[in-house]
Amino acid sequence: MRRLYRAERWVFGGLAGVLLACTPPAREPALPADFMALQRVDPTIAVDLRYAGSNNFADERIDGYETAQCLLTRAAAEALARVQADLRAGKLGLRVFDCYRPQRAVDHFVRWSRAPDDAGSRARHYPRVPKRELFAQGYIAERSGHSRGSTVDLTLVDSAGRELDLGTPFDFFDPRSAGDSLEVPEAARALRNKLRVALARRGFVPYAAEWWHFTLANEPYPQSYFDAPVR
Repeated sequence: MRRLYRAERWVFGGLAGVLLACTPPAREPALPADFMALQRVDPTIAVDLRYAGSNNFADERIDGYETAQCLLTRAAAEALARVQADLRAGKLGLRVFDCYRPQRAVDHFVRWSRAPDDAGSRARHYPRVPKRELFAQGYIAERSGHSRGSTVDLTLVDSAGRELDLGTPFDFFDPRSAGDSLEVPEAARALRNKLRVALARRGFVPYAAEWWHFTLANEPYPQSYFDAPVR
């Protein structure tokens, strides 16, 4: 696969986005002072940082995740805390799967995409989309909005902290993961809509292909791609 450098217009953001071919933006080596741990802002939000371990589509810890800590810009963290407060009134809450993602982690995803296919990983994460098409279909990109610190992957939990069924697992690269997919049960579609409405109310914009993926519309670093590891 020939590597193309791209820049993103992250109205949506995440592993994938709306990509425009151009000269790659410089990666920033250090995080700004307003990056912080989400748990410092709202410790009631559950954090299950998948790329800090092996429970992910690559079946291994991803480069740059030295600890399972959700780092976000202050603006994104505080907006997410407001979402959590809104959901708590309905006896719901958030579980976060990914937050700030170093560019070196994105590079790891690119290397993974070129490696030989693994039948187990494919069955769990991309059963209907050939691995070689994950870029073209918008599931993986060479620049990610996560690297700007205001994009999150997340789901809903009930008042006991149990994860709710939103139709597909996180990082399931398949048309069924689209927010408006009609291939998932009605109950899952209703929960996806509830999540989408709750995030939109506090300034987050969804990525259409992945129901779990949201970016703060007024993100503070729209042109930056940071590469400092998660520590």
